[in-house]
Amino acid sequence: MILTAFLKTLGQIGDRAFRRVLLLGIGLSVLLLAAIYAVIFFLIGWLVPDSLTLPWIGEITWVDNILSGASFLLMIVMSVFLMVPVASAFTGIFLDDVAEAVEMRHYPDLPPATPIPILDQIRDSLGFLGVLLGVNLVALVLYFFVGPFAPFLFWAVNGFLLGREYFQMAAMRRLGRQGARDLRRRHGATIFLAGLLMAVPLSLPLVNLVIPILGAAVFTHLVNRLIDARRAPA
Repeated sequence: MILTAFLKTLGQIGDRAFRRVLLLGIGLSVLLLAAIYAVIFFLIGWLVPDSLTLPWIGEITWVDNILSGASFLLMIVMSVFLMVPVASAFTGIFLDDVAEAVEMRHYPDLPPATPIPILDQIRDSLGFLGVLLGVNLVALVLYFFVGPFAPFLFWAVNGFLLGREYFQMAAMRRLGRQGARDLRRRHGATIFLAGLLMAVPLSLPLVNLVIPILGAAVFTHLVNRLIDARRAPA
């Protein structure tokens, strides 16, 4: 089921409606990462002097240049962690557009979905972002104790959290808040695996730019397949 949803999502990338949302999502991700890098670059230029005089060595004028270059490499690495909250923010921004594009092509007989009120979207997204950041701060401490297993812990934690959030938001369009929660509880293992499929490529720079949008499409397929399976006669 998850593999089918993923393959259908890849097959839809060329659709005009889907491509528009995908390109917009990539553009906003790049702008967000660039803005964070610009702030770090500015702080380095502000805090680090243009020149530094060291005993026995003399005046050094290239310290800020080295730190500026290092800050760029740091941002490439940090994009692995930064894309997790970005993916969280996209649930409220793009999920409706992505879901509509998916359902127009693959589920044309479905009735119109119930739109989620904008205030509910903002509240849910902010609440989940707080949970996501809090859990990842705790996990950041644990990474030092698990050594080479740190990537697996990162994938497991964020796969669980992102899968839970994306599924809940996608299912609410069709089942409402309580119905989405009930469906999520019945299919926790499937949702976790789908979230894991989303979390692993989020740790790959550049590749992670497209994952939030693809994830929204995959979970739209997953929700509709599970609803259909629930309605099918035993």
